[in-house]
Amino acid sequence: MSDPIIAVDRITKCVPDAGGALTILHEISFNLQRKQSVAIVGASGSGKSTLLSIIAGLDTPTSGAVRLAGTDLFSLDEDARAAVRAAHVGFVFQSFQLLGNLTALENVMLPLELQGRSDARVLATEMLERVGLVDRLRHYPKVLSGGEQQRVALARAFVVQPDVLLADEPTGSLDFATGERVMALMFELNRETGTTLVLVTHDREVAARCDRQLRIEAGRVELDAAPA
Repeated sequence: MSDPIIAVDRITKCVPDAGGALTILHEISFNLQRKQSVAIVGASGSGKSTLLSIIAGLDTPTSGAVRLAGTDLFSLDEDARAAVRAAHVGFVFQSFQLLGNLTALENVMLPLELQGRSDARVLATEMLERVGLVDRLRHYPKVLSGGEQQRVALARAFVVQPDVLLADEPTGSLDFATGERVMALMFELNRETGTTLVLVTHDREVAARCDRQLRIEAGRVELDAAPA
């Protein structure tokens, strides 16, 4: 078997609180191979989003290590971690995180332009067409529906063909029908690109679509298995 694209080794995260130290994550370990999908599930406050942030190198653990595409994230400074993210990771958030002063096309072009791609406009246009928004290229986020904004966010994440896509409750602010369409599109794009998907969700049906489910309870891994 090839080396994992993500290797999480005994990650612990503690934060100070009124009673001393609060342990949010306790010695979490797992590996993900390329093209795998995993749903991180658990109750609110169980540490799911914290774990996702640590996998991305956006948050730092109290102890433990994360290797992303063979690189030990926490042996690097923040600038170097940002460079690893730019090279390997795409993000989709519940709140879309689009730039309001940029059109849909400009939002999707942005990560390509940061990579210095001369074909950013062509690739971004093709990706927006792929997600069904070719007629909304010049629209700003404020005039797009929630579902349209999330499709722009998906296009922006996938346009750079990342090794890993990290998604935090990507349909949490959408109605059920729109959320279903967005999730179907996400899994379709994921299959087409061969991206490794790490998805935080409360939705059991969404989790069941993934290759594995990682259940976090009270900061510990209680279940790591393929869905039934």
